[in-house]
Amino acid sequence: MQDLSFSPAKIGELLAISMVAKIFAPYIWGWIADHFGQRLFIIRLATFLAALSFAAIFYQQSFIWLGFVLAIYSFFWHAALPQFEALTIHHLGEQRKRYSRIRLWGSIGFILSVVTLGPVFERHGIHWLPAIIIVFLIMIWLATLWLNQSPEFSYDHPHIPILKTLRQWPVISLLLACLLMQASHGAYYGFFSIYLEEHGYSGGQIGWLWALGVIAEIIVFLLIHRWLESVGAIRLFQLALLITSIRWVLISQFVDNLPMLLFAQTMHAASYGLFHASAIELVNHYFPGRLQGRGQALYSSVGFGLGNVLGTLGSGYAWTLWGGSVTYLFAAFICIIGLLVMVIPNKQKTKLTSV
Repeated sequence: MQDLSFSPAKIGELLAISMVAKIFAPYIWGWIADHFGQRLFIIRLATFLAALSFAAIFYQQSFIWLGFVLAIYSFFWHAALPQFEALTIHHLGEQRKRYSRIRLWGSIGFILSVVTLGPVFERHGIHWLPAIIIVFLIMIWLATLWLNQSPEFSYDHPHIPILKTLRQWPVISLLLACLLMQASHGAYYGFFSIYLEEHGYSGGQIGWLWALGVIAEIIVFLLIHRWLESVGAIRLFQLALLITSIRWVLISQFVDNLPMLLFAQTMHAASYGLFHASAIELVNHYFPGRLQGRGQALYSSVGFGLGNVLGTLGSGYAWTLWGGSVTYLFAAFICIIGLLVMVIPNKQKTKLTSV
């Protein structure tokens, strides 16, 4: 988008548009999956239509057209992800704490992408990115054809109306904290590469910095099943918020200090790894049985949907007005609010170790 000469504000708007569908699409498809149990069919259909709709990006690159393409693509893409989470957890059954060891392969794929593609874009230009994304989307769809439907869905939990669940304060605080956590990531996912470029880092260095964060994330995914048992999901979730706020302060104030920046990137272990694994465990606890698909969808919609929309849009405007350093400080402040939201209502539940 920067290569197409869009301003930070316009980039923020386009990224926000791409995430708007993430607010409602996961829940729509989650409701369908919970009622009919056809998660694998939904995953296959959504990934195919995501690849097909993204291909329209080659027609033209105007602001309005890109916004339209990203909105349609996102509606299908974000429908698939939470259902993949629910399908995996259901397939694991009593071994669901092994989820993180499956999820880490996505992190490995991310590392391979950023490390290998950074030098490619430096040499041949960033305009190759859409074509590469299309190839990956097609390969993802083909991979879903090799999946097997998990055993028939049977629910041991009595049916609970979802509105009753959503009125519980621990559930409200969890979803609100997820929203704030993801909103704080707007400056990172939308502008971190641009921020580093402004401070003289090369494409290769930027790729390795992204990769370092995901390597730290993988280490957490390998170990967190033990921590969930000994420490508890709520405490790990709170710790993730605290560490993430410190990370944004370090990126804000020490971007020109490579050792400090490297240290800040290792904190991605908490910002994503610790946060996501503990959140998945909490969602699985609060939304049992027939609520599982919609629970995962709400987690995706509220956090990665609405949270990312507000964070990316706000970061684009803040970046234009005050620059990157102040934007990251504001992200740290948002994280602290999320921590307070989780600490206050869950003060009596911190001893919970296995939810």
